[in-house]
Amino acid sequence: MKKIHTREAPKPVGPYSQAVIHGNLLFVSGQIGIDPKMGRLRETFEEQVKQIFTNIDAILRSAGADKKNIAKVSIYITDLSLFPQLNALYEDFFKDVEVKPARTTVGVNSLPMGAYVEMDIIAVLGQGKE
Repeated sequence: MKKIHTREAPKPVGPYSQAVIHGNLLFVSGQIGIDPKMGRLRETFEEQVKQIFTNIDAILRSAGADKKNIAKVSIYITDLSLFPQLNALYEDFFKDVEVKPARTTVGVNSLPMGAYVEMDIIAVLGQGKE
């Protein structure tokens, strides 16, 4: 396995890697809406979701990939009433991706640092950019 780390995404808040590559798969650890430059969580739900996508993009780039390589997204959300807003932001992020990734969304009681949402992804390297 190979560890992936970029300063363009926040440092892990625990004993884990930002991402690892195993074979042709990239596993990105759960991302919450921490701005890596400020070192703190964005305030609003929308800001957190957009920051998560920015962080995921940075990690993908550091592994030589982009969002077209994403095969699976897992989302954890503390307030399911925000599900429609989440879907709108998600749709905007993936608007130029023909084959949208598989996805699971789970309602949870709480997340690290009081985040509203957390996402992790699995991407397939070496394909999907066509």
